[in-house]
Amino acid sequence: MSRRMTIGLAAATMVMAAGLLLAQPGPGGRRRPGGPGFGPPGGRAMESTPPTARGPAEQKILDVLDDMSQNQRGGNMNVPIEDGRLLRLLAESIGAKHVVEIGTSNGYSGIWQALALKATGGKLTTFEIDADRAAMARQNFKRAGVDDIVTLVEGDAHEKVVDVAGPIDMVFIDADKEGYLDYLNKLLPKVRPGGLIVAHNITPGMADPEYVTAITTNPELETVFYSDGGGASVTLKKRPLD
Repeated sequence: MSRRMTIGLAAATMVMAAGLLLAQPGPGGRRRPGGPGFGPPGGRAMESTPPTARGPAEQKILDVLDDMSQNQRGGNMNVPIEDGRLLRLLAESIGAKHVVEIGTSNGYSGIWQALALKATGGKLTTFEIDADRAAMARQNFKRAGVDDIVTLVEGDAHEKVVDVAGPIDMVFIDADKEGYLDYLNKLLPKVRPGGLIVAHNITPGMADPEYVTAITTNPELETVFYSDGGGASVTLKKRPLD
């Protein structure tokens, strides 16, 4: 890994660690009290500000995302904006060249990841089983100007992901919850060492226990949980130390 990528991943880890810390209860299982050095009750001392564009190209994409958030979110099960920003941060930090997404929907999370891939020179392969959502996603990718780096595969991802060629730098799973383990088993061999597997809605009542067991007991993996937004697990495919 280059020095730049190492620094980027470290920064991403610090941001996630801050989020995880804010989500943790204080001593004795109680939220930290307000007061000097602790912030207000609930650990909400830091609130994110809206994303700011570095230039016109980024602003164009952010404008499309904002429009989608305001007008297309209903019924499309889009990730919260903070989760989209996290996906972008993770993908760009590891210098991802190939991201695979399971569950395109209308393209909202895919465009967040495409923001990173535009910077890294990468590409997104995304799978959607619903034809209407796939059509909507194609339109959104085009108006965001990222359609040139996105391959949308329409159909059952359980069948079609076997055709994906590796290496994969990052996988984002946001589809049928009972299918997460199958996606993991089929894609993990193609993820490069140092790559990430991000799964959405890893929360009590939604996460498949078998998936959680798989990503927390495999010695080749390191997993942390992000409890803000829609809840997610972030799993690193470790590099060997010897």
